[in-house]
Amino acid sequence: MTGALQSRPVGIVGGGVAGLTAALALRRRGADVTVLERAPVIAEVGAGLQLSPNAMRVLDALGLGAAIDAMSLPGRGVRLRDPSGAEVVRLDLARHYPEARFRLIHRARLIEVLVQAARMAGVRIELGREVESPPDGPLLIGADGLHSRIRMALNGREVPFFTGQSAWRAVIADDDQTPEAHVFMGPGRHLVSYPLAGGLRNIVAVLETRDWQDEDWSRPDDPANLRAAFADFRGPVPDWLARVGECHVWGLFRHEVAHRWQDGRIAILGDAAHPTLPFMAQGACMAVEDAWTLAACLDTGPDQGTALARYESLRRPRTARIVAAANDNARNYHLTGPKRLLAHTALRLGGRVAPGAILSRFDWIYDFDPVAETP
Repeated sequence: MTGALQSRPVGIVGGGVAGLTAALALRRRGADVTVLERAPVIAEVGAGLQLSPNAMRVLDALGLGAAIDAMSLPGRGVRLRDPSGAEVVRLDLARHYPEARFRLIHRARLIEVLVQAARMAGVRIELGREVESPPDGPLLIGADGLHSRIRMALNGREVPFFTGQSAWRAVIADDDQTPEAHVFMGPGRHLVSYPLAGGLRNIVAVLETRDWQDEDWSRPDDPANLRAAFADFRGPVPDWLARVGECHVWGLFRHEVAHRWQDGRIAILGDAAHPTLPFMAQGACMAVEDAWTLAACLDTGPDQGTALARYESLRRPRTARIVAAANDNARNYHLTGPKRLLAHTALRLGGRVAPGAILSRFDWIYDFDPVAETP
């Protein structure tokens, strides 16, 4: 730390994972930080998150590791399965990344950890603050999510396009705390599930559909629709879905990575800069990475314009690559006919012959260390 941020006033719009992590990272370096959150209270919202090692390195560096461990489960592996429940391949995260930390956590629990740490560090969090346009101030950070007003101020109005896929999310009570994720891959749809601390299980199910859905992920839906869409999935899926008492549905839209991330006074991060489809489990992780890099760049010296330009140049290529990988996974999970048979056969063979080779394709994501990479 250089002291370049000492007592510098910073406003952050948005009190989600991106905004709160940025607030804490900046405050740890001496900035005078205020978070403006439009919600009147910080409530129990969202569902599960998978925090991979690239994000955990930042959270550990911010001193949050023990608190997160207390509210989460380790992630030891991923089982890819077909609709019958038969295993296609198991990816052994613990063996391939023996020193790395994967954690499975409810979003609300992560927000609790971040809020408590931010307030203890001296961050001001102002609730019920709707921000229509960028307020005045020497440094403003837009962490206001998918429909960011701050992004619009930098880039103008943009129109995403509907992917033809809708997703349900739900959390159920479940005693099975085996620390692995399951991905059931079927023609035109897939379902992901993993345990959460406290005897809970997270479920996300994606279906290709002609029916357009709004992008608002807080829209409730009848669980019968979720059960009907995955009625022929077997293994534990029927039991899981039978226990869904409430669920939410939203349409999946593809957004471009923002063309402009900063202008010397304003900068954006997280979903405001690079909304992503949920097929790499990296949305929250990218936001955490952004937050650390932004704070580290601003701490290099008094030239704020140069620091923000450096932040954008460091983050844009990596986030664009992850967004593209998520787009590819959307296709890979939903293969049909001969392509599906060929792909599943190759995965089964690869799992027997070279089990580490499949996971090695993701080393560039999980081995990345934002704490070491930034100035």
